[in-house]
Amino acid sequence: MTSLIKPVQAAPTGHPAYSQTFPCEPSTAKIGRKLVRDVLGVWHLDNLADVAGLIISELVANAVRHTPCDSIRLIIGRPSATRVRVGVVDRAPSRKPVLGQVGDDDESGRGLLLIDGIADRWGYDLHGPDERPRCKEVWAELFMKGDE
Repeated sequence: MTSLIKPVQAAPTGHPAYSQTFPCEPSTAKIGRKLVRDVLGVWHLDNLADVAGLIISELVANAVRHTPCDSIRLIIGRPSATRVRVGVVDRAPSRKPVLGQVGDDDESGRGLLLIDGIADRWGYDLHGPDERPRCKEVWAELFMKGDE
């Protein structure tokens, strides 16, 4: 029997990304780590999974602690061929992330310092009209290193 199915070349669709909405609660950090690991595995970028998983955990923790949101959106994307971006979107655009100072005895407040130390870059974007943004995305990027 002969197959009439020819191989098909996939058409580029822009930068790949995955996002999903979850409750704004601490247990979402675990779900986020699994999501990051699964998505990076599909992209054959398993070497970035541990760092990206730690980043998404910290971003979720910040959203849970510092926003009154009921839900958050987790985003894992590839804005370019050499970058992976993980982010958390919440509906509290007025509560912008601040890289603060932490004392030796402080028991919290190190999440963004950690992200700043392990990500290649991080920041936030406001979404919606300039005068009344409806949400913000706090994100961090990892650059893919060449074979050394």
